[in-house]
Amino acid sequence: MGQQQLLLIVLGVIVVGIAIAIGITLFSANAVSANRDGVVSDLNHLGAMAQQFYKKPTSQGGGGNAFTGWTLPEELDTTANGNYVLTVNAQSVTIQGYGTELATNGSKINHTATVVPFAVTVAKTN
Repeated sequence: MGQQQLLLIVLGVIVVGIAIAIGITLFSANAVSANRDGVVSDLNHLGAMAQQFYKKPTSQGGGGNAFTGWTLPEELDTTANGNYVLTVNAQSVTIQGYGTELATNGSKINHTATVVPFAVTVAKTN
């Protein structure tokens, strides 16, 4: 082979290598973003469940205007998006959500939902 053909082969290998590296980076960033969205969605869902318990009368198995007694459903404490830990008070619930992907700083994705009788607020912790 001539020198020009070898140069074109080397150049082609370099371009393909760069394209693969960029693809891997984009895939990883998309996985982190999707995991964040999933954790936030789960937290909103769990917050709505807590509010339903709060509003339901005690005679129907609810809290009767208190969160006390609400527990995380066993099948929802760990999902494909992450795992969840809650702290229950009479007038509020705090749900900590830990994702399955690592954030850009190397630690697990972490969001906190604060649930009060008429609002669910989700904040990014990490």
